[in-house]
Amino acid sequence: MNKRSLRALLAVIGVSAASTALLAQAQQPRSDAGRAATPARTADAGTRATPTPRTGAPADAGTGSARLTADQVAAQIQAFYDRTRDVEADFAQTYVNKLYNKTERSRGRVFFRKPGQMRWEYAQPSGNLIVSDGETMWVYEAEARQAYRRRVTDSELPTALSFLTGTGRLATDFTFRLLDARRQNFPEGIVLELRPRRANPHYDRLLFYVDPQTFQVRRTLIIDPQGNRNRFDFLRMRYNRGIPATRFRWNPPRGTRIITP
Repeated sequence: MNKRSLRALLAVIGVSAASTALLAQAQQPRSDAGRAATPARTADAGTRATPTPRTGAPADAGTGSARLTADQVAAQIQAFYDRTRDVEADFAQTYVNKLYNKTERSRGRVFFRKPGQMRWEYAQPSGNLIVSDGETMWVYEAEARQAYRRRVTDSELPTALSFLTGTGRLATDFTFRLLDARRQNFPEGIVLELRPRRANPHYDRLLFYVDPQTFQVRRTLIIDPQGNRNRFDFLRMRYNRGIPATRFRWNPPRGTRIITP
């Protein structure tokens, strides 16, 4: 994870889409816990999304699913999120820089716990970390041996944080429409586009790739105003495991340079 992809992640505080998606997945059946989720093939992160019906208009949500409106799909995702206490998953991040036509890939493990706690452990590049206990956020760059610290309450993105704290409502903060899932190379699923009701300098729209049977979000895509695309794929989800609060506490290693805003 270089500085561009790190900034892309931080711009949305681990991305509201990502955190909402992970928490949404937590309602999959117990028998499926720990089993790797196999996402259907989706468009490359650089592929342009092709919109279809407007908000509320019915569209083909995918094989095995009734014809649903965008609002109904969003409501199902919100319902999953509302019932979830914590979740952990493997993630693969793909960041496409439009200006430089460059793709960067990272992977690791992520944990979320209400209210407002999260931890992104990067296995590639090794040692990088983003962690928040709901009050303080740390961003650690292992190679540079430096850590950024900021108060979560000082965040520039209350909309994103509202999902982490359990107070956010998708319908309050976003408008929705369904995209053509087949054109997104996700023919067996649902692709939901979310646009913020208030202009946001950090992201223009979010895409959720949704399982039509369970309404689990298998993948998220964040598109910023410059056209850069930040995609997260989630695998091997575990949910409501009672993740301890201590996982979201962190002290920088000795000799780390601390940077505060």
